[in-house]
Amino acid sequence: MAVSPLDSRYKTEMTPVFDEENKLRKWMEVEVALAKAHAELGHIPKEAPPAIEAGMDKVTVSRVHEIDAEIHHDLMAMVRALAEQSGEYGGYIHIGATSYDIEDTATALIFIEGIEVLEKHLEKLNTVLKKLAKEHKKTVCIGRTHGQHANPTTYGMKFAIYYQEMKRNLERLKRAKEIISVGKMSGATGTMAAFGEEGPKMQELVMKEIGIKPATISNQVIQRDRHAEVMCTLAMVSGTLEKMAKEIRNLSRPEMGEISEPFGKKQVGSSTMPHKRNPHKSERICSLARIVRANVQTALENMPLEHERDLTNSANERFIFPESFIVTDYMTKQMTSLLEGLQFFPENIQKNLELTKGLVMAERVMMALVGKGMGRQEAHELIRDLAQKAFKEKKGLKEMLKESEAGKKFSEKELEELFDPATYLGKADEIVDSALE
Repeated sequence: MAVSPLDSRYKTEMTPVFDEENKLRKWMEVEVALAKAHAELGHIPKEAPPAIEAGMDKVTVSRVHEIDAEIHHDLMAMVRALAEQSGEYGGYIHIGATSYDIEDTATALIFIEGIEVLEKHLEKLNTVLKKLAKEHKKTVCIGRTHGQHANPTTYGMKFAIYYQEMKRNLERLKRAKEIISVGKMSGATGTMAAFGEEGPKMQELVMKEIGIKPATISNQVIQRDRHAEVMCTLAMVSGTLEKMAKEIRNLSRPEMGEISEPFGKKQVGSSTMPHKRNPHKSERICSLARIVRANVQTALENMPLEHERDLTNSANERFIFPESFIVTDYMTKQMTSLLEGLQFFPENIQKNLELTKGLVMAERVMMALVGKGMGRQEAHELIRDLAQKAFKEKKGLKEMLKESEAGKKFSEKELEELFDPATYLGKADEIVDSALE
């Protein structure tokens, strides 16, 4: 039975990237690359690498765990298990290497694989965001700043903003993948002493075989600023996802009711209140984002290891790396599904536009008065007074304006247009089109 929800509830295509089988496989791939480098330089028989590579398929996680229980060293447990399956050539495994030559290089391969899975799912999410931005380019809604009604905007603007932000996240992931795509084969303190004069060549050959760059310099480990940058990038992705989820949650409140998560025919909202349509998917995304952000703190604390390294990073990385990758991937897939079924309620969108009886058009009226020759500050103060009076007396701003001396500056037709939210959207259409190019 699974203990972690990562193995059940939140399982995605990312899960096998970080499971024990894949980690073990990546460790052995690095060991094979090391053996090939030794063979190329004439240190071991040419027959050794093929025999070691063939032995990989026979090594099991259970056997590695069995050896680990005896020797209390998981990397050496893998080395012994692989040696058992490599026949007479088992003694040529792990020559000159330290544990983290293998582990950190393998971690880079796992991170690359994980980033590529996430990139694929983020691209799909952005396709959905782009589609929504196009479809709702002319869906006029009230804008809100500080939680209060501001100027009109469009749902196209909302989705285009998310689309652009996620594009930036994809660029960040691309940079993070480049940052983490390095490995090491430099020994216990990074001096390559065990490899002698051919140390740099050994490292170059190993990294070429597995397709990543050699670290310019390392000690016993790849420096943890690289891993912290990846973790920060995952946190930024999760931050964008939470931003979207919070907006959906807020706009689905009954007193707003503009949009809603998809709600299945047999879906249960509450165990005791049958009427509930809780935005639980959005809430789940907001909840999980906290985990990814919290893990960044641990990743940052892993950077200042003592001297040429200590082991304080090792145990927590077994949690934070898979957790952050899997959770971020789950959130991405959940948001994509949510947006594909997002429900809109046009009557509530229109109701909210009209809720303040024209107060949200105050800026436009002020600018129109300036256009009629009134000073900007004078116009601002006049409309501010009228708006406060309209709010207090529960009247419309247009009505208050018509009763004032300033209202005589406008024809009835001008007043109608001044208070039509759909005609006060500036360059929203063009902005959305530009953002989606």
